[in-house]
Parts: sequence; structure tokens; C-alpha cells
Amino acid sequence: MRVMYLAKYAPHAVKGLMAGSDRESAMKVFFESVGGKCTGIVFTRGEYDVVVFGEVPNAAASMGLALAVRASGSCSHLSVLEELDMKAVISEGAKAAKAYKPAG
Repeated sequence: MRVMYLAKYAPHAVKGLMAGSDRESAMKVFFESVGGKCTGIVFTRGEYDVVVFGEVPNAAASMGLALAVRASGSCSHLSVLEELDMKAVISEGAKAAKAYKPAG
């Protein structure tokens, strides 16, 4: 599954970045640790400092990466976006809609 991580660096991580930390190499190793692949990294202006693109085997791997980043304290904010198969989502939604009985 394809994923995107949008992150705002904590002040100490910005210092590391300015000191020359190679984030592309670090992300490659990081994704590989869960059987995934980092497909790109871009630094941005605005709400987020960096967006990391990748592929992971499943949602557990995606959230495991996010958990490790959060536990490190290197980011003051992290958002995770996971690609969805909308045909499958709509199919499941249609089944659920048939079974759902609203209040009132």
C-alpha cells in the first residue's frame, strides 16, 4: 500500500537537519526495516516541513513506522495518509449501509 507521512520537525530535529543529517538515506533504511520502500521525500514550506512517500506491505507496517517516529520525539506533528482502494471501500460501505439502522 502507498503511504504519505506529513511531518513538522521538533526544534532538536531541525538542528540535526541543518547539521547535515541525510534524511533520504535514513528514510530508505527506515522503510526497509518493515519490508517497505521509501519512494520520495520533499521538504516543504507551510504547515509541514517534510512529506515522505513510500510503499509498505500493510497498515500495521504503516502505523509501526508512525509509532517509531512519534516515540523518537523528532516531530512535533505527524499525519499519516494511506492510499485506499475506493472500489473495495464502496463495496464494504454498501454492505454496511444495508445493515445499518439509524437511531430515531
